[in-house]
Amino acid sequence: MGQVPKGLIVTLHGWGADAEDLASLSPFFNLPDYQFIFPNAPFPFPNSSVGRAWYDLRMENMYQGLAESRQILIDWLESLDSSTGVPLSRTILSGFSQGGAMTLDVGLTLPLAGLICMSGYLHPGAATSVPSSFPPVLITHGKQDTVVPLQAAIKARETLESLGVAVEYHEFDMGHEIRPEMLEILRNFVENL
Repeated sequence: MGQVPKGLIVTLHGWGADAEDLASLSPFFNLPDYQFIFPNAPFPFPNSSVGRAWYDLRMENMYQGLAESRQILIDWLESLDSSTGVPLSRTILSGFSQGGAMTLDVGLTLPLAGLICMSGYLHPGAATSVPSSFPPVLITHGKQDTVVPLQAAIKARETLESLGVAVEYHEFDMGHEIRPEMLEILRNFVENL
């Protein structure tokens, strides 16, 4: 058994991707004292045999599976302490796109160290239950994002700030993606928690 990591960074993939999609990024975060965990979403992606989904995003089934995914994710996050030795208070939840939306949805209800939402959005009705304190949130988004419009990030920031959440917000000249200049901001956010 090695020593317990300084913290956990759980990263949730986007719609139609899987855990491997983001796992390749972990060396670029340059956070060797943290353990990275990349879970797969519980549902198969409806449009192909590869890829996973946290819930359906097709018009006819919009948000189907969200409540189930939310509960699975909360239960799993609360169980991590027993398998890793790292409490929720030293766990950072992050996600890209649909994973970013799940991060904000679930993360605002748990006593986590911090939340990172990359190219994500806020679910309708999310952030309505108000715990006594929220984890700090980092939101990053591309100005040319054609998948999740920039307006979604602005709305998430405004909603969270109105609840008293400490939000760090950054826009980038990019589309729906993760770029090296974002990783520098992520690293600084994590190191300052």
